[in-house]
Amino acid sequence: MLDAVREPQLERLADHPALVARLCREVGKTDGLLLTVRVEDTFGMRMLNTDGSEAEMCGNGIRCVARQAQAYVGEKDTFDLFSGGKRHAIRREEPIFGAIPTYCVAIGIRRSTPDFVPSMGRAKGFVGEVIEQLDPTLKFTYLNLGNPHLVAAVEQIDLDRLSMLGEKVKSLQEMLPHGTNVSLYRPLGDQTIYTATFERGVGLTASCGTAMTACSTAACLLGYCRHGEPITVRNSGGMVRCCSMLSDEGLVTTLSGNATYEGEGEMTLDLEKETFALQGAFRPSEEERAAYDQFLKTIQAEKL
Repeated sequence: MLDAVREPQLERLADHPALVARLCREVGKTDGLLLTVRVEDTFGMRMLNTDGSEAEMCGNGIRCVARQAQAYVGEKDTFDLFSGGKRHAIRREEPIFGAIPTYCVAIGIRRSTPDFVPSMGRAKGFVGEVIEQLDPTLKFTYLNLGNPHLVAAVEQIDLDRLSMLGEKVKSLQEMLPHGTNVSLYRPLGDQTIYTATFERGVGLTASCGTAMTACSTAACLLGYCRHGEPITVRNSGGMVRCCSMLSDEGLVTTLSGNATYEGEGEMTLDLEKETFALQGAFRPSEEERAAYDQFLKTIQAEKL
């Protein structure tokens, strides 16, 4: 995550996909690059994937950007952030565990977009239906949270199967002209689900915020969970809470979770030469990392 409010020229990184890919690969082996930027009367996020492509929205990323933007908005507990040209309401919340900083983002969800051709013209969208070209047995739900998602409920999550689905999507350009994120989720009862995601432009990922949001929303639409009540969403990277609200105005689902700093450092970046160099050692945030490690141990010890 880089502060392009303080250094506006960093926004030009979006025009250098090869440099973004190298930064993600060589600086901490990250699964994306976040830019905190100034937008209109507030601030925003730009999310660049490991292949240099730009994502319209990132549920985990926007919480981290919210924490960085907090330094500019002051002590306000609520403010707005832009991502993908859309304004999102942000709320700072009580920590989910110990002193781990926690933020909530409200995400408006569309059920019908040109990103998934079969959804067009359907008032209630594409919910719990088979896509023969992708998998003849799974029942998918399509949701667009600023970025597109296909999600399906399963009894057990098979990561090899998920990888195959994520790769297969790339061959379905007439149906999915811009690709899509693909997730499998396992309903666990009592407003709890477990998710796994193949992220567009990244691959299998330990945690995808918009995917967890999409899965919890789909679980409500299909009756596995209840609208208007908190849903615990877990994956291999941790846990968040979602709440899906359905009204005459449409679908809005909130996503609440941590914004934990792994550490910080400085680098010099030459966009013209596409070179970079770390200045000194990376400084880990030992206290925050220890708190999150303890959080993971606590939730992993719970029986699913």
